Amino acid sequence: MYGKRIKELRIERGYTQQELADILHTSQKTISKYELESTDLNTAMIEKICKLFDVSSDYLLGIDDLPKD
Repeated sequence: MYGKRIKELRIERGYTQQELADILHTSQKTISKYELESTDLNTAMIEKICKLFDVSSDYLLGIDDLPKD
């Protein structure tokens, strides 16, 4: 679920994978892997993504359908 949410949030904000990677100080390849869920998110990256997109970790991970508590 987190891959779909990252992709949706990225597209809503108008970011390319490369732009998001630059903001998060990672590679475009890593963003692609997150979106495909072929790589797990670590705690630090979850925190960065949630802060950037102003969503809860429960939303990002698919535990909750509401972006904010």
